[in-house]
Amino acid sequence: MDSPPPPATVARRGQGARPRNGREGQMAKLAFLGLGVMGYPMAGHLKAAGHDVTVYNRTTAKAEKWAAEHGGSFAATPREAVAGCDFVMACVGNDDDLRSVVTGADGALAGMKEGAIFVDHTTVSAIVTEELAAAAAEKGIGWVDAPVSGGQAGAENGQLAIMCGGEEAHFAAAEPVMDCYSKMTEHFGPVGSGQKTKMVNQICIVGAIQSISEGLYFAMKAGLDPKKVANLVSQGAGGSWQLANRAGTMVDNEFNHGFAVDWMRKDLDIALTQADEMGLSLPVTALVDQFYAEVQQLGGGRWDTSSLIQRFRRMNGEEV
Repeated sequence: MDSPPPPATVARRGQGARPRNGREGQMAKLAFLGLGVMGYPMAGHLKAAGHDVTVYNRTTAKAEKWAAEHGGSFAATPREAVAGCDFVMACVGNDDDLRSVVTGADGALAGMKEGAIFVDHTTVSAIVTEELAAAAAEKGIGWVDAPVSGGQAGAENGQLAIMCGGEEAHFAAAEPVMDCYSKMTEHFGPVGSGQKTKMVNQICIVGAIQSISEGLYFAMKAGLDPKKVANLVSQGAGGSWQLANRAGTMVDNEFNHGFAVDWMRKDLDIALTQADEMGLSLPVTALVDQFYAEVQQLGGGRWDTSSLIQRFRRMNGEEV
């Protein structure tokens, strides 16, 4: 089946003077499925940009709250939410959650029009992405897998990094819409490429957090001021976003502001499974995944991922 042309309702880059953030230009009719800590503000950015937005959330009260706050509308099922939409964006929890909003009699595919494009911001396996994209293609619906990085703060500030897979025409059509909440959006190849890029992102994050945890705890035990050390090291070759933005809160035992350990373990399971299927060994990632399991045993499943340092405190008899 030939790829449907990009919807004419959204201006693309190069078509007139539209700024990078996508807040001007022609508007589209959109649906957003899933209003968690990421989806709620992302959908808000779309409405603020002038798009016609209908939301769906498993807990209807949250969808009602969003509609009252942003002036959009809400629907009781994904199928109702997507009716007549040019684009459908989703940001839910995992593979099963995504299947539940996409498939079935009340799922998005049952209500989307031919030529529309589904943009999935959920971090899921490449396998489910390819499965659902194929089901969408049978109905003449485009699919872009577009997991995000930047956390809750990035979603709230419209500064997410978005890694995408799918047909080039589908990506080109959806990019101006995603610009409403992104600071950088990149296309990496066919369906599934975005999810595999997100796996790389998570692999890199956990390695960095583990090394920072070791470094900061070493600094503490060496009698150094760990915050001063982190500030200096962050300006050199040992610097990273995690060190610059999380060192202070790690030292202060504050772990309530970022991506939760439970969700990271879900993502690492996806990455490790994918690596196994590719015949690859990821020894550092596998080890840190087990360290996160220990954090969960400490009661830290909802702590943010920088809580790896709590292992060292517990190992040394400190309160956590």
